[in-house]
Amino acid sequence: MEVLVASGIGLLTAVGVYLVLRRQTFPVVIGTVFLSYAVNLFLFATGRLTVNRPPIYASGAAGYADPLPQALVLTAIVISFGMTALVVVLALRGFLETGSDSVEGDPAGAVDDGEATVTTDQARP
Repeated sequence: MEVLVASGIGLLTAVGVYLVLRRQTFPVVIGTVFLSYAVNLFLFATGRLTVNRPPIYASGAAGYADPLPQALVLTAIVISFGMTALVVVLALRGFLETGSDSVEGDPAGAVDDGEATVTTDQARP
């Protein structure tokens, strides 16, 4: 069971890093989501995987599962949802401003001659 969970965490991390290194914004957003899933699984696995144990101590139970990793994962899910919403809005705004979803910077060897080209949308007031 531990090997399967460790492999899943490694696979999610590898896919997330690969997508974060892409040149368009949408794969970067999806890559951060995969990385947050990997971190959530890692946090959950740190609490030792237990089966048929209650999360809260009961008088008749022989043992209980550690509730701290569950609380950390729940908090991480909420934070990653907010982070993903913010990044999606920023990516959409960047696409609407530039007309491209590319995250490339200036090409190598480009020289800034001091003149900036500004494109404006004629539909805006």
